[in-house]
Amino acid sequence: MTFTCEDRVAIAELISMHGHLCDSGELDRLDEVFTADVVYDITDFGQDPLEGVAAIAAAGRALGELNPVGHHVTNIVLAELANGQVHARSKGIGVNADGTCGSVTYEDTIERGDQDWRISHRKVLARRAPLGGK
Repeated sequence: MTFTCEDRVAIAELISMHGHLCDSGELDRLDEVFTADVVYDITDFGQDPLEGVAAIAAAGRALGELNPVGHHVTNIVLAELANGQVHARSKGIGVNADGTCGSVTYEDTIERGDQDWRISHRKVLARRAPLGGK
């Protein structure tokens, strides 16, 4: 597979769409971002991984008012994998209603399917200390 500039743009937009859908409450559209069998790994937050789009949407609804009011993604770095998948690493900033913020790193596996690019695995890593500290 040839990884094109158009693929890079499409994947960057895919990663950005997650925040737009969450912030607008359009959780029923998460299948536009994730594969049906996605694994959303939030073990770094002490929770079991979520499996499937419906589980991600349900978790967002259950969080309710504790959801950030803004999800912002930046610093997207893409690498083509030998199996035709793409590894994406990006930074996420969550802005809460009270003005506090949090930072995460997203580690994504992205694959091209029948409906273009989708995230098949996402690991969310909390940033708790500067300079790579734990």
